[in-house]
Amino acid sequence: MAVRMVSIDTPESHYGGAPATAQAALERTRTRLLDGTYDALPQDLRDYLVSRITPDAAQRHQAAGQAAAEAHTAMVADRLNRPDGSQRKMAVIATGELVEGNGRLLAYTAPWFTGSASDPLPPRDDPRRRTFNLDMVALGWAATFLIYPSIPPARDLDLLLEDAEAAWTQQLGAWNEFGKDLLLGYEYRACIKLGVREPADPAEAIGQAYQRVCVDLRTLTEVGLYGYHHVPPQHRLWIWATDLEQARTDLPISP
Repeated sequence: MAVRMVSIDTPESHYGGAPATAQAALERTRTRLLDGTYDALPQDLRDYLVSRITPDAAQRHQAAGQAAAEAHTAMVADRLNRPDGSQRKMAVIATGELVEGNGRLLAYTAPWFTGSASDPLPPRDDPRRRTFNLDMVALGWAATFLIYPSIPPARDLDLLLEDAEAAWTQQLGAWNEFGKDLLLGYEYRACIKLGVREPADPAEAIGQAYQRVCVDLRTLTEVGLYGYHHVPPQHRLWIWATDLEQARTDLPISP
């Protein structure tokens, strides 16, 4: 079963087609954001997206996706390698909703320790216990993508947000190599959806692109379907609009 690394989002490397094809979709989105087609979106969000749909936005995004994949491959190879040259297994820790909309298992991944005398489980705070999800965020190759109800326990959440804050503040990884204005994975996918070649209905395209409400983790305040850009990436919590009422019961958030 394919695994989707939960709580993180790396740039896409193929979504939207080849860079030229994807860029054409982004340019259609940009035009529609400017010509009134998508005036149902707030002006500040339209301005924000237009500023990020640069002539090389698709190429940079997909290059960042490839670089992130390479960083993950290198990280896994390094951390699964034992001193004797043998390979440790990968631990897959399912969580939250278990299976996402595309049929992938939502999970954290980490090196597997047998717990035997010859391969003891390291202490909780030992760096060898860190998940690959966490390290991808810490190195700046993934943005946090916390989606209710798949929220880590408080201790793990604090560590994730701390590492995400450092990666964003220091502009590590993808931001360092491809620019602070790099479209994040979920932004890029939304813009590709808005750039569909012949949208039958602008409202339908917007509905496909924006289905999650953002919550500012600093204040636990909802910023709605279209206000996420006012919240730094590391402080965003996402809730499917269809889950919002239940989330308001389960979480101490306010509209």
